[in-house]
Amino acid sequence: MDEQEKPLSMVLFSGTDDKLSAAAVLAVGAAVMGRPVNIFLQYYALRAFRAGKVHADHALAWEATESLAPVIRAHPGQHWSELLKQAKEVGEVNIQACALSMDMFHLRPADLDPIVDGVEGVAAFMASASDGQVVFI
Repeated sequence: MDEQEKPLSMVLFSGTDDKLSAAAVLAVGAAVMGRPVNIFLQYYALRAFRAGKVHADHALAWEATESLAPVIRAHPGQHWSELLKQAKEVGEVNIQACALSMDMFHLRPADLDPIVDGVEGVAAFMASASDGQVVFI
């Protein structure tokens, strides 16, 4: 398999806006290059993908110090959810919620934003990651 055809698989663990934005930028870049993208939503990232909550303020990571936070917030880039929608429009992007995290937070598929394609377990995610890269954010 050509390197270009190998999937980029991301495990999104953090639900902060800055980390979700970083993941969305990677997804768009890979999708534009023709690489399949698999996104697995766990723990706090999953909570950011709840229906009606995507555009809520999900704070910033602890690394965003008092002096850096205003710089990050003032950046004119697109919201991470819009970037993910663009990635889906230009390429093969699959966003799955972790079944264990869904159980932990007592969520049902109907509780998630429509950008999420479904719910799967770790084994299914690992199978879709195959021999491509896996990034943990």
